Amino acid sequence: MPEKAMDDVMEAASGPHFSGLRLDSLRLSTSSAPSSPSSAKASVAGPIADDSLHEEPKQPFVIGVSGGSASGKTTVCDMIIQRLHDQRVVLVYQDSFYRGLTAEEAERANDYNFDHPDAFDTDQLIECLTKLKSGQSVNIPIYDFKNHRRCCESFRKVNASDVIILEGILVFHDPHVRNLMDMKIFVDTDADVRLARRIRRDTVERGRDVNSVLEQYGKFVKPAFDDFVLPSKKYADVIIPRGGDNHVAIDLIVQHIQTKLGQHDLCKIYPNVFVIQSTFQIRGMHTLVRDRDITTPDFVFYSDRLIRLVVEHGLGHLPFTEKQVVTPTGSVYTGVDFCKKLCGVSIIRSGESMENALRACCKGIKIGKMLIHRDGDNGKQLIYQKLPNDISERHVLLLDPVLGTGNSANQAIEQLIQKGVPEDRIIFLNLISAPEGIHCVCKRFPSLKIVTSEIDAGLNEEYRVIPGLGEYGDRYFGTDKAIKKLSQALSAAFALEGIQTNRNIKVSKVKKSTLEFMANINLLSFFFIFYFIKYFFYNHICYSIVVDKREFFFYIDNNFKKMFYYNSSK
Repeated sequence: MPEKAMDDVMEAASGPHFSGLRLDSLRLSTSSAPSSPSSAKASVAGPIADDSLHEEPKQPFVIGVSGGSASGKTTVCDMIIQRLHDQRVVLVYQDSFYRGLTAEEAERANDYNFDHPDAFDTDQLIECLTKLKSGQSVNIPIYDFKNHRRCCESFRKVNASDVIILEGILVFHDPHVRNLMDMKIFVDTDADVRLARRIRRDTVERGRDVNSVLEQYGKFVKPAFDDFVLPSKKYADVIIPRGGDNHVAIDLIVQHIQTKLGQHDLCKIYPNVFVIQSTFQIRGMHTLVRDRDITTPDFVFYSDRLIRLVVEHGLGHLPFTEKQVVTPTGSVYTGVDFCKKLCGVSIIRSGESMENALRACCKGIKIGKMLIHRDGDNGKQLIYQKLPNDISERHVLLLDPVLGTGNSANQAIEQLIQKGVPEDRIIFLNLISAPEGIHCVCKRFPSLKIVTSEIDAGLNEEYRVIPGLGEYGDRYFGTDKAIKKLSQALSAAFALEGIQTNRNIKVSKVKKSTLEFMANINLLSFFFIFYFIKYFFYNHICYSIVVDKREFFFYIDNNFKKMFYYNSSK
């Protein structure tokens, strides 16, 4: 090998960590590098200018209030609105979505079943509720109960608000309507009280006589309550006995709503997602690590600080037992004892950056490793794993700083479950998470806990987290600068005597993976293998390896399964 070639290799190999790269056709030049569709990490090169990346408005908190006719639903809604005086709250009545009666049906209104699901225009209700959740204003129809038809020229305009309350007897009946709700309340009141209230309401407000009210109650209202309303009680999150007279229950509901309003939208949907409390210190550290111009030492320093906070928060979700100790003053202190059966599992290679913080918090903790490789655009396959033998008996802290699409995380979690780890014993720790990844993981593993420091806006068209942290592993381990010089290093390393080579090798696609090599590899054997494989120049896999604290780049042909078996595979 020419001496100058090795000098160029040594000059380019300045990174302290090893990595694996698959080179197909990506240009490693001054132009920006397009990513494969399966890439879930953001590049740190170049500013981002995409209108789709602007932060979306928060979704409102939707509450469904159901119960029998005249059970006190409206009273409960009014009390909730009064207590949420500092929030924008809008009340939507299911009664506004009654279908208009024909002239023939209106003549026999006493024989019409207004308590049947078919009496409502559920499709329009879903459409209006969906628009309100997306931040749009809607026109709610106004129903005339005296003429039993909608007012064609009159609508009630409802703007998007912080809280949307949907009230009606059958709001829990349709599953599509239920799925739009964040909280479901059922108002439970005795039947005789409901009947007395209905008589007073229908005679005073709706111009009906007592006999017709009683006839309709026995013919339609009571059977519909038994057939449709009462069975939907099982879908309620909270059941309020005595309706508006139950002030304790209403106060607890208001406190819960206020807590949810202070959370991220995804935390309202998935109670197993936890975001550490945002302070100016945390926001400041995020500003630093997201800056593409930050130096590697500063990036590592502030990343470690953030990781430590995430790890500490994750440890707080482990089970504890009460324990009493005697203090130096001779007094007894009642506290808690830490969980003993605990281990960490890092997803190579970015997850390895979180190991130091975990070891600092948990002395002597066992840490396993997993390497998940992309197989095609969306598929994943397990390449390597090394886990504690008794991992099925332990609580597992799964480590990966960036949760993007969630595909790699799902594969890793599936492997842990196959090893016997209960789903509710896995805590997934991230620095940042994309909403798509949270949806992907939480829908498949609803008992698993996710702890993160921030939830980003989402993924762009290349499935990269935005605004993101960039290629976190390269930035943390300092290999991003070495990759920029890769083309020159390869050109020099594979130069043959008497043959002129292009000093700027053009490649168009890079897929990164990490492989483990023998720690005791001999430098002489390395050069021997390097000499044979240097002839193969196209469609190769490029790896870097640290030998005697020095990093070397070399190629392996696609036909070779392992670099150490070059002769046997040809």
